[in-house]
Amino acid sequence: MGSPAVLPFKGQTRLPKFAVPRRYDLILKPDLAACVFSGAVDVHLDIVEATQCLVLNALDLEIDSGSVSFRTADPHPRELRTKKVVLEEEDEILVLVFDENLPLGRGVLGIRFSGVLNDHMKGFYRSTFVVDGIKRNMAVTQFEAVDARRCFPCWDEPALKASFQITLEVPCDMMAVSNMPVAKEIVDGQLKTVCFEVSPTMSTYLVAIVVGLFDYIEDTTPDGIKVRVYCSIGKSDQGKFGLYVALRSLELFKTYFSVPYSLPKLDLVVIPDFSGGAMENYGLITFRDTALLYDEHHSAAANKQWITTVVAHEVAHQWFGNLVTMEWWTHLWLNEGFATWVSYLATDALFPEWKIWTQFLEQTTGGLKLDALRESHPIEVEVTHARAIDEIFDAISYKKGSAVIRMLQAYLGYDIFQKSLASYIRRYACQNAKTEDLWDVLLEESGVPVKAMMETWTKQKGYPVVYVKSNDCMLEFEQSQFISGGSPGDTRWIIPVTLCIGSYDNGKSFLLESEVQNLDLSEFLCQLDGRGHIPKIPDEACNHKHFWVKVNVEQTGFYRVKYDDVLATKLQAAIKANSLSTTDRYGAMASCPDPNIVLETLNFLLSSEVRDQDVIYALAGISSEDSETAWSWLKVNWEHVSDRWGHHILLTHFIRDIVTQFFSDEKADEIEEFFLSHTKPSIARTVKQSMEHVRINAKWRSYIESEQNLEELIMKLAQKTGGTSE
Repeated sequence: MGSPAVLPFKGQTRLPKFAVPRRYDLILKPDLAACVFSGAVDVHLDIVEATQCLVLNALDLEIDSGSVSFRTADPHPRELRTKKVVLEEEDEILVLVFDENLPLGRGVLGIRFSGVLNDHMKGFYRSTFVVDGIKRNMAVTQFEAVDARRCFPCWDEPALKASFQITLEVPCDMMAVSNMPVAKEIVDGQLKTVCFEVSPTMSTYLVAIVVGLFDYIEDTTPDGIKVRVYCSIGKSDQGKFGLYVALRSLELFKTYFSVPYSLPKLDLVVIPDFSGGAMENYGLITFRDTALLYDEHHSAAANKQWITTVVAHEVAHQWFGNLVTMEWWTHLWLNEGFATWVSYLATDALFPEWKIWTQFLEQTTGGLKLDALRESHPIEVEVTHARAIDEIFDAISYKKGSAVIRMLQAYLGYDIFQKSLASYIRRYACQNAKTEDLWDVLLEESGVPVKAMMETWTKQKGYPVVYVKSNDCMLEFEQSQFISGGSPGDTRWIIPVTLCIGSYDNGKSFLLESEVQNLDLSEFLCQLDGRGHIPKIPDEACNHKHFWVKVNVEQTGFYRVKYDDVLATKLQAAIKANSLSTTDRYGAMASCPDPNIVLETLNFLLSSEVRDQDVIYALAGISSEDSETAWSWLKVNWEHVSDRWGHHILLTHFIRDIVTQFFSDEKADEIEEFFLSHTKPSIARTVKQSMEHVRINAKWRSYIESEQNLEELIMKLAQKTGGTSE
């Protein structure tokens, strides 16, 4: 049983609101040889409730109990000492009990502490680098989501923003960087003290420190922001492309959000040992090397696209996440969904020739596949314990979150959406916001009450399939919840439906607010001309050979579509006639499981107008419903596919993305038999791995029939491989 002083605070989701931190004066002294550190922090507080206790976060630290004090800020300052100091590891809290009630108003809490530079890539940890053949240690921080508390005692919640003045004592031959520029350095023998400028208010998870040896390159934006890329000794040339993207992204987001970047510098640092792809620390973004460095002589061309989207994602966070921060982790999707979506916006602006929005389908289809499981979770998740936060950094937050944002932008319109986001950033700059705050701003700017619609997407798990039936010039729309491998659910959404008829110029949008809704097409069918286009007269138009209907235009909606036979046949003809955009042809396979449409989409992949890099994203849309159609197609077209991509990694995608959708040993036997006579050395391993995958799928399916909770396990495994960029 824990100390009685701790009992009132055990098991609480959030810290008590006795005090509000305003500023941290933090001193850290890493010992890179012994892999330990010591430190001291003075936290300038507002005591806002009568209390004899202060409760903050700390974990894996040794607290010097004798050093803990509270200094009042009244005209006659006093120093109050603690009678009890308890570090409760299970709840990750530090409880300080004083001899008397703390006076309301300003005061300063002082604590000395020490810890280990761990090798777990979280908190204040050690990484290694090699110079002249010698392996050396460096010190790095990774605080998101709740690991600042492993480095120093703090109020480690995103809403408890404060400013930071950071001082580091490091070896003279090492470089030290943090969120802010260096204010001064003082050399004393083999050590130097590096003092950084005071930061603006920010959340603890965005504080960052790196101590090591680097080469760097730098440039300056037109408005004077110094941008540097730090990388391993001898690799500075590989940072040039990442530097270019960072500079351009800063300018682009300054314009898009109508708010300038808020810090005087931005550093991008490659960390040799790094758990994620990148981390958006305020003014000091950290990366694994593959997400930032580009070798002109050895890197694949596709790496440029990866680097661009990752760098743009992290730079976007400097506004959406850092300047305006979620109030609590429930609203994580505001950070990650928006940064993912806007990284595509930036990439398209910087490199329009890449046609990146075609590849956004990977975000949508990835989200659809995970969200079809019964054990999925809503975009907004209630978080009840600090260690549960990491679990929501998954494809739902990143992929579904970004797809739902794109759907909202398409519904409101580009200009209104941009104007609304700019207003949101300005209003909540240096503050915290909830999802509902964004809906309120969108209502003010657009006049559209989006809250009711969007809460059906953020507070409910899953997604709908929209069934479309034709009856003369009437379309009937019916929605039901799509659940993979099961009967439809009973959840309902308010769906922003987009459609076009015979031409992208002939479009309409509306809200599907009920389970079944009819749409009369006669109101907006238009006279185009007499050359085989849709006639104006409704009855003639609806029976015309060019009367095709495409629902979910450009795949901006997060839902699937199922057409009746008549509409599916006409849409198939439109695909064959090259009437649909590339995105809609790719997306038809992911969102519309009609076999004929899937076949037309696969046939389209064989055409010369499809770029190799785009084939991957189309194949990603294949689902278990499409598997038989896709497998039959692959067998028929194997020689063509094998000849065209036989020496390309794409051939393995054709095999893996189609074959691994099956769930039976019988199908595994059939596929294995086919490849016995249609194999080549370059695909032998992929075929073997795919066969293993199918047989594992078969075992899982048999377990699902007997073990009710297995789907929850599958969901967790899927979350671990959600493909997040961070």
